[in-house]
Amino acid sequence: MKKFDTDAIGETLLRKFAGRTSRRGILSRLGLAVVAAPVFPLLPVSRADAAKPDRSPEAKTAFARNAQTKDDTKCDYWRYCAIDGALCTCCGGGMHTCPAGAEPSPVSWVGTCINPDDGKAYLIAYRDCCGKPACGQCGCDNTDRETQIYVPQFNNNIIWCFGTSSMEYHCSTAVLVGPAG
Repeated sequence: MKKFDTDAIGETLLRKFAGRTSRRGILSRLGLAVVAAPVFPLLPVSRADAAKPDRSPEAKTAFARNAQTKDDTKCDYWRYCAIDGALCTCCGGGMHTCPAGAEPSPVSWVGTCINPDDGKAYLIAYRDCCGKPACGQCGCDNTDRETQIYVPQFNNNIIWCFGTSSMEYHCSTAVLVGPAG
């Protein structure tokens, strides 16, 4: 005599399952699974620990491969990877200060730039200085890793003078926030 008759156990389980469910119920659940399955990759899941960022020279963008750390009045300065506009360093201000008479915007866009000296990525906040006529010097349009306009905090094509007394754009600053990831 067999201790376990797997065929009989399987038959019993399937008969109980069939007695408690209907074909329509099974088909509706299967249809729901087929419709819902493509949505799962869109759910907000933290993938920060999934993989280390590739900082090899081949993985760097064209801007990161050619960036320099000596002259902050040039568009290829490493902090300017996502800046768009006139550099405040050429307009009487500093890398993180507005020139006299210009007011810093309380909002900014951000970029992640790689410092060629240490090979590490840093978060940079770009802030427009407003309230004076456009400087017109050292105009840069760097779009390294620029995102679509539907993610405005990462897009540099917007005049970011919101919250200032004047929407008149003068120049842009690049403030080092800290190490990225």
